[in-house]
Amino acid sequence: MTKSLRIVVPIHSFEPGGVERVGLGLAKTWDDKGHAVTVVLGRDEGMDRNQAPSIRYRSITFPISTARFETIWMVWSLLVYLRHNKADVLFCPGNTYAIVCVAMRVLLGSRCPPVIAKISNDLVRADRPWLFRIGYRLWLRLQARFFARLVGMAEPMREEIACFMSARSEQIAVVPDPALELRRLQRLMAMQRERDLGPSVHFIAIGRLVPQKNFPLLIRAFAKAFRFGDRLTIVGDGPERACLENLVKKLAICDRVQFTGHLSSPDAWLKRADCLLLSSDYEGVPAVVLEAIAAGLPIIATECSMSMSELLGYGSRGVMVPVGDDEGFAAAIRDVLTLPRLGMKDRSFCMNFTLERGAEQYLSLMQTVQSGLSSEHAQALPVTPS
Repeated sequence: MTKSLRIVVPIHSFEPGGVERVGLGLAKTWDDKGHAVTVVLGRDEGMDRNQAPSIRYRSITFPISTARFETIWMVWSLLVYLRHNKADVLFCPGNTYAIVCVAMRVLLGSRCPPVIAKISNDLVRADRPWLFRIGYRLWLRLQARFFARLVGMAEPMREEIACFMSARSEQIAVVPDPALELRRLQRLMAMQRERDLGPSVHFIAIGRLVPQKNFPLLIRAFAKAFRFGDRLTIVGDGPERACLENLVKKLAICDRVQFTGHLSSPDAWLKRADCLLLSSDYEGVPAVVLEAIAAGLPIIATECSMSMSELLGYGSRGVMVPVGDDEGFAAAIRDVLTLPRLGMKDRSFCMNFTLERGAEQYLSLMQTVQSGLSSEHAQALPVTPS
C-alpha cells in the first residue's frame, strides 16, 4: 500500500481559470484517495465559489480585499501555513504560482517540502520583447534549481522544459494535462456530429476575456471572413469584455456575435457549435482544445503552444495559423468547409487527458520524490557502532 501523503496546494481564489480549476480537481481526487490535502487560499471568494469541491481549505482573513496584491498575499498565507503545519509535497499548479513556491524554498529552506511544479504555459513567450525574454529565461532557469520535478502537460513540452529551464532529464516528467473528468469526457464524446459543415457555420470561442487570449484578433478575423448565416459565440468573461463589445459594434457585426458571459460549463454551447476558434498569444495545453476535440469540433488555432501541432493531430483535427496573424486567421475561417471531420478515433485522443489518470500519475511522482528523500535521509544517518 502506498504511503498517505500530506499535500499542500496554493490557489489564489475561486475566480475562473484553467490552472485553478484543474488544481482544485486534482486536490479533490487526491483527497478522495485518502491523502491529506490542504488548499491554501489567498481569498475565499470568486465566481466559481459555489462549484468548488468539498475539501480542506485554509485562508487568512484581511479587512480589505487582497486582489490587488494577490501574489504577495499568497506568499504570506502559504508561509504562515507551512511554518505551522508539516507537508510532504508542495504542488505548484501552474506558472503563475512559481514565484510563490520559489519564495517558500527561499524563506523556509530545508523546512520547505519538495515542490512538484506543473508547467502550465508556453515558455518561449514570443509575444514579448527580446529583453523581457532574456530576463524570463533567467527566471525559468532559477526555478529549476528550486523544484524537485518540472511537469509538462504533453510530450512536446519535455524538450521545451529541458531547453528553456536548463533542467536535468531526471527532473522532467510529462503528465498529460488532467483537464477532463472522465464522466464529462464521456458526455462530450457522446455528442452527435451527424451533419457536415454547411452554408452557415456556428463558430465558438471560449476563455477569459484577457489580453493573453487576443480576442480582438479573433473578432477582426471573423468580421473579414464570415459568410451569410455564420455566427460567433464567445463564452467567458473578463476585464476586456467592454472593449470587445465596442469592437463588435465598430465592425457592425452585432447581429452575428454573441457574448454569453461566464458559464459554469460551456458544454451546451459546444454541442450547438460547428468549429472552435482559438486566437491566444501563448498557451500550454489549452483545455478548451481538448473539450472541443472530445465534442467532435474541428479547430482553427494560433501556434500559441509547442504542443498545438500534436493536439491538432498534425492537421487531422484542425489547422494552425501564426500567432498575431489577422489575415491568416481570416483565411482559415473562409476555408472552414475544408476542415477535417473528426471521427471517434480523433475524439478518443482526449482519453489521455483525464483527471483520474493524471491524478494517479502525479501521485506516483510524489511518491518517487518522497522515496528519494527517505533514501537520502537514511544515508545521512550516523552509523552506530555494534
